[in-house]
Amino acid sequence: MRQNVMISVVRAFYAMYVIIRWWMMYDFAMNRLEKATILRQKYLMSYHNGRDSIHDMVYKSDKTSVVNIRMNRNAFTRLCDMLKQRGGLKTSKNMLLLCSYMYLHIMKKNRIIVERFKRSGETVSRYFKLVLHAVCRLHKEFYKKPVPIPDDETDERWRWFKGCLGALDGTYIKVKVLAANRKPYRTRKGEICTNVLGVCSRDLQFIYVLAGWEGSAADSRVLRDAISRPHGLKIPHGTYYLCDAGYTNGESFLTPYRGQRYHLNDWSRPPTNAKELYNMRHSSARNVIERCFGLIKSRWAILRDNAYHPIESMPRIIIACCLMHNFIRTTMTEDPLDQEIPINHTQFGDEHDNIISTVETSQGWTDRQDLLANTMFTNWSVRRANN
Repeated sequence: MRQNVMISVVRAFYAMYVIIRWWMMYDFAMNRLEKATILRQKYLMSYHNGRDSIHDMVYKSDKTSVVNIRMNRNAFTRLCDMLKQRGGLKTSKNMLLLCSYMYLHIMKKNRIIVERFKRSGETVSRYFKLVLHAVCRLHKEFYKKPVPIPDDETDERWRWFKGCLGALDGTYIKVKVLAANRKPYRTRKGEICTNVLGVCSRDLQFIYVLAGWEGSAADSRVLRDAISRPHGLKIPHGTYYLCDAGYTNGESFLTPYRGQRYHLNDWSRPPTNAKELYNMRHSSARNVIERCFGLIKSRWAILRDNAYHPIESMPRIIIACCLMHNFIRTTMTEDPLDQEIPINHTQFGDEHDNIISTVETSQGWTDRQDLLANTMFTNWSVRRANN
């Protein structure tokens, strides 16, 4: 009898244990489900809020679009379509978000985007890389095709430089490098930078960009690398680029006279000889590359502030910024930054003292320079006398 009672009690306790255990498991599962539901609601809310915020930033008006992403609504829509159709970016309901991350990431730091759009840093970086690679794939479409100055050119700044394709120069972009590897990237001013070669056309669009060289690298090495690459800088015979006095005056590279006034800010009085007049007009035309550098640094904060991306990523980012600069100038009827960068903009801090060794000075090219200078001065003197 007692044994049966004990068995009944044990069974009762076991049943209670099972019930309590199942109740605890049920309660735990319900709590997990409730938390998951809350997180899902927060995610959906942040997603829709972020999407609405992006929509307001981009599509509210052209004015807000230009302020936030540096281009109007039509240009932004065209860019998204190009990245999807020809850039290899897969169709996604987040296409607008992807493109916005790209632009905001270039103009602002990762943590600012994470805070504003409630996305993880990994998500922002992943989207950024996807769009970055898509933009770089379109380099053949975005780069400007060089066109030489024709013989019947009427623009006063360019009519003397027939056959000229544009201008080239180097500039420094600050980069993030490990302390052990900083020495090659240190410039003469002690800054940690990469040396970027830029080549542009007369209408302020980039023809070619080579990024990634160390800040201490001589211009001769950078230009030699650009010319020697299979898909590098190509200069057809009979054409040339305008360069500053740090380059050698030789075939395909026309430089100013050394020891004479050159920069536009130096011309407070008229030129007194042929070489000074030549330098003044050379500076006026070659200044397009200085303005190009000024425009991209003004447009994209990542190119003028201290870099927070690893050095391995910076060459693609720099090239992508130049490509998008070209896209904006070809798509929009007016670049909103044209009024911010003066026509005589000069980057004195980027002057290079190195001599380019990839081309040799030729007497024929020197004679061409002298003939051009004398022709300019004779024409200018006659016009001045008649006035």
